[in-house]
Amino acid sequence: MTPSNQGSITTRAAIARQPHTGWELTELTLDAPKSHEVRVRFHAAGLCHSDDHITQGDAPVRFPIVGGHEGAGVVESVGPDVRRVKPGDRIVCSYIPACGACRPCSTGHQNMCVKGLNAGTGMFLDGTFRFHRGEEDLGGFCTVGSFSQYAVVSEWACIPLPDDIPFEIGALVGCGVPTGWGSAVYAAGVRAGETVVIYGAGGVGSNAVQGARYAGAKNVVVVDPVAFKRDMAKVFGATHTFADAREAHDFVVDTTWGQLADHAICTPGVLTAEIVDAAMQVVGKAGKVTITAAGKLGERAVKVHAGLMIMYQRQVRGALFGDCNPLYDVPRLLRLYRSGDLKLDELITRRYTLEELNAGYQDMNDGKNIRGVLVHER
Repeated sequence: MTPSNQGSITTRAAIARQPHTGWELTELTLDAPKSHEVRVRFHAAGLCHSDDHITQGDAPVRFPIVGGHEGAGVVESVGPDVRRVKPGDRIVCSYIPACGACRPCSTGHQNMCVKGLNAGTGMFLDGTFRFHRGEEDLGGFCTVGSFSQYAVVSEWACIPLPDDIPFEIGALVGCGVPTGWGSAVYAAGVRAGETVVIYGAGGVGSNAVQGARYAGAKNVVVVDPVAFKRDMAKVFGATHTFADAREAHDFVVDTTWGQLADHAICTPGVLTAEIVDAAMQVVGKAGKVTITAAGKLGERAVKVHAGLMIMYQRQVRGALFGDCNPLYDVPRLLRLYRSGDLKLDELITRRYTLEELNAGYQDMNDGKNIRGVLVHER
């Protein structure tokens, strides 16, 4: 951190200038926090697939943009009117803020808080930006930007991180863990004794496995073409794993005596029409397909024949943040981790420096990681 004028500092960050060019390391000027904002020194950030969608051209964002929306660190300073945190507090950043007062928040849907409307631009609610490169304004992805050593975020995005929880673990519960876990427990509503099929066992899918197991599913079936991810899925609670959707379908037919699965949860790195079609066919009467993953920009992955839904009364629904309420569920998940009921250390396959960020995403796309974590220099 280097002092500048008017309370601004300089920070090292990874930015995407345009699709298909990867992450570029640079120095940015970061403004002081304004009303209801805090400046955070990040210690760790998760390498989530959503950030890869930016560099692959599959996320509609404003370029250039500072990457990273999973992050944990320490509050360095606060702006006026901040009540939720104070300087020195350890925090997790929720990639969707939770103000607690808007209509979604006050009706139990903090995952859709209206203050998260600028996720793709990183612009703050007053119409300005906090990151700058010369005369150029930059936003942080999901108004977080945890691929920067320092960032300004909304106080509504700050959740306390207990002293005994490592920053690397804290970063993961800002997105991937609740998104996957909640997709099974809340969005799908898995119940004891049910059969669940999960497509994709990366950082989000592995937590959908944990959620389904914790909810009491009898059969937790994972479909993933990567052997390493299938092996790890068993660590997280999968009862059966398959490389191919057809093999999984045949198993489900056999093990349920033709009744098929109760739930299918789609958590691949990139959603395709083939995955959605397989999920629709694997669920039986009154079965539910929960879609958590994003697909290619401009492609429609959900192409479902109405008869497939009507005849078996199947349901298809999307899940944002796994239907979790950040202020309640992030502390809850950390308590489950503390008690040994939720495996989070096992999610971290490799750690990377800022300079290794592109290599980290290559490892992810090569199927070598469940979750990579960026550890900022201290």
